[in-house]
Amino acid sequence: MGHRSLLKHLHIRDFAVIEEVDIAFNDGLTVFTGETGAGKSIMVGALGLVLGDRSDSGIVRTGCERTEITAIFDIENENGIQSILAEQEISCEDELILRRVINKDGRSRAYVNGSSVPAQLLRALGERMVDIHGQHTHQSLLKADVQRNLLDEFGNHQQQLNEVKDAWKLWHATELELQSLSGDSRDHDAQMTLLQYQIQELEALNPGESKFSDVEEEYGRLSNANRILEVCQETLQQLSDDEHSTQSQISHCLNELQDIQKFDQSLSSVIDLLNNATIQVSEASDELRHYLDRLELDPEKLKAVEDKLGALHNMARKHKIQPEELTDHLLTLQEELHKLENSEARYRELLTLQETTIEQYRKAAARLNQCRQQSAHRLSDDITKKLYELGMPGGQFSIEISDIGKNTPLQHGMDKIGYLVSLNPGQPLQPLSKVASGGELSRISLAIQVTGSKDKGIPTLIFDEVDSGIGGGVAEIVGKLLHSLSDKRQIFCVTHLPQIASQGDHHMQVAKATHARTTLTRVSELSPEERVDEIARMLGGVKITEQTLAHAKEMLSQ
Repeated sequence: MGHRSLLKHLHIRDFAVIEEVDIAFNDGLTVFTGETGAGKSIMVGALGLVLGDRSDSGIVRTGCERTEITAIFDIENENGIQSILAEQEISCEDELILRRVINKDGRSRAYVNGSSVPAQLLRALGERMVDIHGQHTHQSLLKADVQRNLLDEFGNHQQQLNEVKDAWKLWHATELELQSLSGDSRDHDAQMTLLQYQIQELEALNPGESKFSDVEEEYGRLSNANRILEVCQETLQQLSDDEHSTQSQISHCLNELQDIQKFDQSLSSVIDLLNNATIQVSEASDELRHYLDRLELDPEKLKAVEDKLGALHNMARKHKIQPEELTDHLLTLQEELHKLENSEARYRELLTLQETTIEQYRKAAARLNQCRQQSAHRLSDDITKKLYELGMPGGQFSIEISDIGKNTPLQHGMDKIGYLVSLNPGQPLQPLSKVASGGELSRISLAIQVTGSKDKGIPTLIFDEVDSGIGGGVAEIVGKLLHSLSDKRQIFCVTHLPQIASQGDHHMQVAKATHARTTLTRVSELSPEERVDEIARMLGGVKITEQTLAHAKEMLSQ
């Protein structure tokens, strides 16, 4: 048997009528047998719980506080499971320990390798490791994606699937970028129109050409021109044009001092300073004359500058900023417009790309569809033949592939895959989920498992009640089928038919034991001698005869 993840150990405490059961398992086919009502299916129920099935407080053994179930799996070569654990930051070697505790108030807790986890994680791990077939949950074959995967595995469509997935990724990335750019294209257009208008308005004002501070200064000068004129004329008069002007007074002082300098040379520094002062005052007077020549009283220019200043203030108020920030604001708006114009170009580019990627995707999906159609024919025929062997001579199995009816590309192609079955001649094909009994569903799923999955798929399979409503000849075939399946998998089968039980590599007996007025269920592995007795019991008859025992031995020897 290939190394696959397999169930090595199951420990159950205080679950329904089980006080405590501790079972070690091996690979191959393990059968569970026992009297009706002994609780054979309780094992399956317990395993379902530790694999994340819904729980309720009713399962806790009467008079106990909680139910505890622990399952240990060997996952040495299970990279998929190892990566799920790594994602959850759960440490693991080659062993996976799942534990579920259910309190009598109905609350339940789940643990993986000792770490507390949500029950969904148990379910995610369980779905990859164990498939329970029968009247219980885990009927994964009813799930659309499982039906699709099984067909793809059977037909070996990996390359076509990868092509579809790659094409989908390209399309999806384009789609996401388009959505983020378009937001809403009407908003986009409105935003561009607004920006263009605001920029035009600001450019017309031209805040960049003349700084706001320059305009303010010019306005100050023009609006105070009269006062400037008066002060400058008065100053010029006092400095040089008057008979008592500053210039003439300094000249007079200078003459007097130069006159007495001959008596004391130390006055020369004062004389130098006054000489300089004369020059300075003279230069200042010349400057003022020039300034007065240029100074004009221009009411029109004043009005224009006043208007410009008012316009700058209004514009600043409109954009909720200070007038001196207008130049920078214009640059910001121009940048925004540039970005939008670029995104417009990228948007057009993406629309073209979208057409190309959708075309590529459609071609890849069509190739996958063709492969699936061919595989579906082969698999349908194979399973129909198996149904015949399994005691459903009128059974017909068909895989229907139709268009999923969506325009949006999907990762796994555009096919809707449905498993249909008809159990009686002339009866119309119906979806697998509509099939009548658990026993029939079990045998159909057995046929699908044996035919479809070859050496792939889930490593541990549990068949509960696959033999309900079948007789001896078919039972032997079911047993052989299960045994052939156990070459590559670990198989468990709960059965009441000796033809199936005798095919097991390992045989577990589930029995009731009564002590101190309590009926409990215990599970034990049978020795070769005990197996003969158990098969003989199953062969029936009130009294077990030598003949029955001989028959049992014969069945086991085969």
